[in-house]
Amino acid sequence: MERLKQAGVHAESRVRLLLTAAEAYPVLEDAFLDSRHSIHGSFRVFDLNTKLKSDRGRAIGATWFDLIIHLLKRGVAMQIDLTDFDPCAKPELHRMTWSSIRMFCAARELAGPNANLRLRALMHPAQSGILPRTIFWPYVYYKLGNHASWLNGMDEAKRLTAMRDMPGLREYLKAGSDKKIHRKFRGAPPKLFPATHHQKLAVFDDKKLYIGGLDLDNRRFDTPVHERDGEMTWHDVQLMMTGPVVAEAKAHLETFHESCAGEKLAKPPRRLLRTISQRRKFATFRIGPKLYRTEIENAHEMLIARAQKLIYLESQFFRSRNLANHLARAARENPNLNLILMLPAVPETLMMADRPTSDVRYGEYLQVRALDTIREAFGSRLFIGCPAEPRLAAPDDDGAMRTGGAPLIYVHAKVSIFDEDAALITSANLNGRSLHWDSEAGVYLRRNDGIPAMRRRLMRHWLPPAPEEAFFDPTRAVSAWTELARENGTKAPEDREGFVLPYDIEAARNIARKLPFIPEEMV
Repeated sequence: MERLKQAGVHAESRVRLLLTAAEAYPVLEDAFLDSRHSIHGSFRVFDLNTKLKSDRGRAIGATWFDLIIHLLKRGVAMQIDLTDFDPCAKPELHRMTWSSIRMFCAARELAGPNANLRLRALMHPAQSGILPRTIFWPYVYYKLGNHASWLNGMDEAKRLTAMRDMPGLREYLKAGSDKKIHRKFRGAPPKLFPATHHQKLAVFDDKKLYIGGLDLDNRRFDTPVHERDGEMTWHDVQLMMTGPVVAEAKAHLETFHESCAGEKLAKPPRRLLRTISQRRKFATFRIGPKLYRTEIENAHEMLIARAQKLIYLESQFFRSRNLANHLARAARENPNLNLILMLPAVPETLMMADRPTSDVRYGEYLQVRALDTIREAFGSRLFIGCPAEPRLAAPDDDGAMRTGGAPLIYVHAKVSIFDEDAALITSANLNGRSLHWDSEAGVYLRRNDGIPAMRRRLMRHWLPPAPEEAFFDPTRAVSAWTELARENGTKAPEDREGFVLPYDIEAARNIARKLPFIPEEMV
């Protein structure tokens, strides 16, 4: 036993790494089913149409709708907080939230009169001030016209169903005598809600914590071998934990929304780290909320400065100028420091769009600027990669545009590992939105949480079978990854080894555009 502990293997580890939804979803089902008295969760997306994956779950039913009914009948008390979205800016996400709320309500009704389920659809309370609302008024009015046209393209029954799940649009749209949907003319600009609750965590019986970057729906299901079509891949990381951090997470769940409203104080951090922004009392000229807790950003700054040999990052975005500058400073001060950064080859919004929108272009501008900063500072001590499947993509797979014809693997994980001494696994991307505006939650891990094994597993996941030790050695990893990516880039997709390709920064630069006066937190 002592030898196992010295090797970083713990018989009853307090931290369990879950790689992709194929590992995380069955564990989440077990946590729900093992709960005896209470569950409290906060998610951006929690779709009860999601198929159950575990044997225990499928013994109850086919979907999470069946599982929730089962638990409510059994007497488990639940509180589920779902993110609500600005109905003018994100009507499809607003509709998704209220569709989920409706399904939860149906499950509660079917579970019987003793069902104990509390639901909240929570829009971040911060609002843009009157000046930016006035400036954006023509654009919002134009978008409302698009929403109305989309609704009018449906038959009447579907239109009524859609409007039922979009309660936030009722003050901006109305049904006319022709039974069509029209925009309402308002004397004041529509309200704008620039921030959201982006965290994904749940506490079970005050004993276990599920936390990381993964929401719940069928779209986000993927496996560590990533054999789905490119537009359906979804690489993510989640943790199941026990220990004192669970009490911290419970306290956060009980107060985060009220903290955003300025009604309650957020307790100081220990192992749980957060981004919490607040509603401004006077927001006349402001687009975004007031910064309150930037613990995830602060932890990155501290651990970057402490790192000695190798920083390993996985992120959906790398757009933070502040973190890029901290990394560049660390690289200049420590010539032995190396950096590996894994990103998706292309943003999901660009992959799904017919052409780049202004927000996509601005996001690429911010990312190119941040990457240029660290490239200049690290030089050959930096590898920036993106993963793709080692096979040829279908002809209509737009995600293969930057992967040499292979289906991309969409990186959604939020993982930062500093040497083998510290790690941050959170819901926060490395961009201004996650680090300053949106509500985020994650954990600070130390070496005795099993970081050496965790780092090795995360890195090995991208590599060919039986990779050489050079891929994990802090002094040789960057050159090994760079050479592997270079070789893969010269081969046909089906001949590549592992998933690693070089990130195509010039392709991003070609569509990047700066937007004046728009804060980087917007994207």
